[in-house]
Amino acid sequence: MNDNAPQFIQPTLVGKLVELLPLQPEHAAALLNAAADGQLWDMKVTVVPGPGTIDKYIATALEGRQAGTVMPFVMIRRDTGLVVGSTRFWKIDRMNRKMEIGHTWLSSSVQRSGINTEAKYLLLAYAFEVMQSVRVQFTTDELNEKSRAAILRIGAKQEGVVRHERIMPDGRKRNSVRFSIIDSEWPEVKAMLQQKIAR
Repeated sequence: MNDNAPQFIQPTLVGKLVELLPLQPEHAAALLNAAADGQLWDMKVTVVPGPGTIDKYIATALEGRQAGTVMPFVMIRRDTGLVVGSTRFWKIDRMNRKMEIGHTWLSSSVQRSGINTEAKYLLLAYAFEVMQSVRVQFTTDELNEKSRAAILRIGAKQEGVVRHERIMPDGRKRNSVRFSIIDSEWPEVKAMLQQKIAR
């Protein structure tokens, strides 16, 4: 596969509420401002960059982009132009045409605003329709009930619990819940998400 083919160049994805721009080092201050809305770096069930970790967070994302396994984005609220969070494709496996959408977090003030739903729609449409994916998966902390409910709401199916899937910054061995959407399900999921967005 040609890594310079258009489907492997990280796009900018634009919706009505949100724009997903490729993450760059100069987004550091804006990401910290977004994470400060709710002190998200204090959350125990997900990893959000704080003042002491933002440089490593961005460097790791950009290394993944360089390796071709990650496409990291900042989420920009279109009506204000402000960065309100981050998300990414990662674990991109081109041979098997699958990937994960994850590392998603949003400023407290824009949660449940429609921005996350639209961002997921933009990512899924790109994954299935441009990258020709056969599978997109999501993984969240077993303890993160809010995230689990949000993933089910966008039409993903729960597959099971992966025990001790990762070690969290505080040393806790995290059990993760795995969800997926496969290519044959995308048309139905797409129609449902378009209805949600229209509402």
